[in-house]
Amino acid sequence: MNSSDLPSVPKVVVTKVRQRPGDRVFSGLSRLSGSLILALLAGVFGFLFLEGLPALTADPADISLLERSSENPNFWAYVFPLVYGTLWAAFLALLFAFPVAIGIALFISHYAPRRIAEFLGYVIDLLAAVPSVVYGLWGGTVLAPAIQPLYVSLHENLSFIPFFEGPPSGTGRTILTAAIVLAVMVLPIITAISREVFLQTPVLYEEAALALGATRWEMIRTVVLPVARGGIISSAMLGLGRAFGETMAVAMVLSATGVISVNLISSVNPSTIAANIALSFPEASGLNVNVLIASGLILFAITLVVNSIARWIVDRSKEFSGAN
Repeated sequence: MNSSDLPSVPKVVVTKVRQRPGDRVFSGLSRLSGSLILALLAGVFGFLFLEGLPALTADPADISLLERSSENPNFWAYVFPLVYGTLWAAFLALLFAFPVAIGIALFISHYAPRRIAEFLGYVIDLLAAVPSVVYGLWGGTVLAPAIQPLYVSLHENLSFIPFFEGPPSGTGRTILTAAIVLAVMVLPIITAISREVFLQTPVLYEEAALALGATRWEMIRTVVLPVARGGIISSAMLGLGRAFGETMAVAMVLSATGVISVNLISSVNPSTIAANIALSFPEASGLNVNVLIASGLILFAITLVVNSIARWIVDRSKEFSGAN
C-alpha cells in the first residue's frame, strides 16, 4: 500500500480566542491585587529594616533603653528576653486553646443538633470580633484576681516543679494569666477555621466508614481528622500568629520585668515584643525608637519563619488528605 492510498488527515487550525474587554480588565485587576500583597510585604520589611538598622549599628551607650538589658548592654541582650517571652506566651496560649478549639469544632460539625450548631457557630464568630482591649480589661480586672488563689495553692503543693516555684504573685498578673487570655482570644480563630475544614470532609468517606461498622468517633479519627490535617495546622498557625502580635491584652494583664524565667505564677515575668513596643513607644525618642522598630523586625521575622514552617508541614500532609 502506497502512502498516497492512506486517507488524508485534516489539518487542525488553532485559532486564538479573542479576549473580551471585561476579561482583560478582570485579569489585570487580579494580577494587580496579587502583586499588591507582595508590594505591601516588601514595603513593611523595608521600613522595619531601614528604621531598625541604626539601632544595630549605633553605640549601645547612646541608647538608654539598652542600659537595663544586662551588665553588657547591647541590642541582642535587650531583645532576647522579649523574644523568649513572645514565644513562651504564644506557646502556652496555643497549648491551652488548641485541644479545646478542636473539640468545639468537632462538636459543632458532627455532634450538635443543627440549631445548637448554628447558635454556637454564631457565638464563636462573635468572640472573634471582640476587641483585644476588652479581653485585656477582663483579664486584668476579673481573671487575675479570681485565679490568684489558685497560684497560691499551686505554690504550696507543687513548688518542687520549676513552673510553680513562686513566690506566687499577689495580683495574679503573671505570664500564665496572660497566656490564658491569649488562649481565649485565639480560640475562636482556630475553632472557626477547623469547623469549616471538618465540614468539607467528603460525605461519601464518612458514610463508607460508618457502613463498615465504625463508630462515630472511629469515623472522625480515621476519616475526618486525616482529611482535615492541613486545615487544622493552618488554623493553629493563624492562631499562633494572633498570639505573637497581640499587644494591648498582654500589656494590660502582664506584670513584666523583662527576665527569662519558666516560673508561671511569679510576679517576675518575661515581656513580649509587641507589649514592650506598646508600653515603651510613647516615651521613646531618637535611637530608642529605632530599637523598638528593630525589635518589631525581629517579631516580623519570627512570624515569617513560623508561617513558612507551617506551610511546609501543610504541603507534606497533602498526600494524606482525601480532599486533594
